Amino acid sequence: MSYRKTLKVIFGFAGGSAALVLAAAAADSRGYFGESKTEAGGRWSRLSALQAAQPAWAATSITPVPTGHAWDVNWDKREPSTLSNGKKKESASDDPSSEQENGKSKATRNILLIRHSQYNLSGSSDKERILTPLGREQAELTGHRLSALGLKYDVLIHSSMARATETAHIISKHLPGVELLSCDLLREGAPIEPVPSVTHWKPDAVYHEDGARIEAAFRRYIHRADPKQKEDSYEIIVCHANVIRYFVCRALQFPPEGWLRMGLNNGSITWLTIRPNGRVALRTLGDAGFMPPDKLTRT
Repeated sequence: MSYRKTLKVIFGFAGGSAALVLAAAAADSRGYFGESKTEAGGRWSRLSALQAAQPAWAATSITPVPTGHAWDVNWDKREPSTLSNGKKKESASDDPSSEQENGKSKATRNILLIRHSQYNLSGSSDKERILTPLGREQAELTGHRLSALGLKYDVLIHSSMARATETAHIISKHLPGVELLSCDLLREGAPIEPVPSVTHWKPDAVYHEDGARIEAAFRRYIHRADPKQKEDSYEIIVCHANVIRYFVCRALQFPPEGWLRMGLNNGSITWLTIRPNGRVALRTLGDAGFMPPDKLTRT
């Protein structure tokens, strides 16, 4: 292959990569281009010009640099090493290490957060904002999916708002024997002012009130297992997009004000796993792949 054709191939695929310019130079030094000295002289002047046009490169320029704060191991205030602080010993023989061992979580909590199905947006009150016919189909599909996973669910908790309650009751038909509970803390709201800001959003007073309630819901439901829990658990929470997105940001220790940067389909499944050591993993975010495309909505 001629020199010109070789460079054309190199730059056509790599968009002028500096690395491939150097590769071309190395190939030439081994005589792979098979050109005369006269041809080589003209070529090297062109190659030098191309190489000079490449942006400066250093090893550090492609190495990601950690930003933000380190992982807070005691994010849920249940780290065993901190639980005994300030406690008065019953006797001199009390062993702090034994106390910490007894206070350690031993099981993994799996929390499946379900966004309610499509509902009647024209309703003037919560009682009128019930599921649409499509919304009821979505709830059936979500219930079928949860059943098909074959997990041993411990409880199904839902927001007390009509659309979440109806979604949860339809899902529960696919999960016989699973306890069904309602919770006001899980109602929809504005958890924290989003960044970047949006002009059509809420006044500060709304964030102040809703944010405290949604944070209280997070602290109640998102934490490592109690030391008395022996087996891994699977808990379902049916609630709302804002609540779920805030929970995900808080659990992963991402900036909570970024919650509005994510989107969730109706009836979708978001799966958080909390290990005994407090580490959190997001297994799925807004999974709705089990629904046919014509059943997908985000209202």
